Amino acid sequence: MDIITVEELKARIDAGEKLNLIDCREPFEYAEFNIGAKLIPLGDIQRMQIEEIEDLKEEEIIIHCRSGQRSMMACMFLDTLGFKNTKNLIGGVLAWQEKFGSGK
Repeated sequence: MDIITVEELKARIDAGEKLNLIDCREPFEYAEFNIGAKLIPLGDIQRMQIEEIEDLKEEEIIIHCRSGQRSMMACMFLDTLGFKNTKNLIGGVLAWQEKFGSGK
């Protein structure tokens, strides 16, 4: 697991990069605010319900949550399952909203 800052992620999104971005929060949190990531709650990851990302083991996956704690756990769990390039968004959407507001 590596880390990525909200500034680095925003720059890559703004540059039009195709990213494998996962939001591991709960659906109600995602509905309140999201940055366009695919929603896969941490509980699903821990139950290995990850069919939709199974083929990304060799690719970079950026995971975020509210503050960076759940996404850190998600990264560590995926690492144990053989994912080779997970990145945790430091500070999560709280840091994103602090830096960029509620827009994407």
